[in-house]
Amino acid sequence: MTAPLEVEGPAAPPRSNGELVFAEPWESRAFGMAVSLYEAGAFTWPQFQAALIARIAAAPRDEPYRYYRLWLAALEDVLVGVDAVSRPEIAARAQALARRPPGHDHGVTA
Repeated sequence: MTAPLEVEGPAAPPRSNGELVFAEPWESRAFGMAVSLYEAGAFTWPQFQAALIARIAAAPRDEPYRYYRLWLAALEDVLVGVDAVSRPEIAARAQALARRPPGHDHGVTA
């Protein structure tokens, strides 16, 4: 099973010559998390698309467009909506990750 990504329209990921474009490593990770969770059956793709389109529609027009920030927010919305995680759990995890020193984004290995 593969996520049915839009090629055009508001929910279409950025592309260059038909290939997905990621400006930062976290963007490809956020993309992969959403696709993997969809493929695992955590939510339907229409649920995710609706959340992403809603986030894009609500984004301030006077700020730079940051597609993958909206993608990640839509993923959070959908996971909260299906009771896979709560907003406080998301906030706690984000705070824990933000406290890590630079260069330690892959966790502790033993």
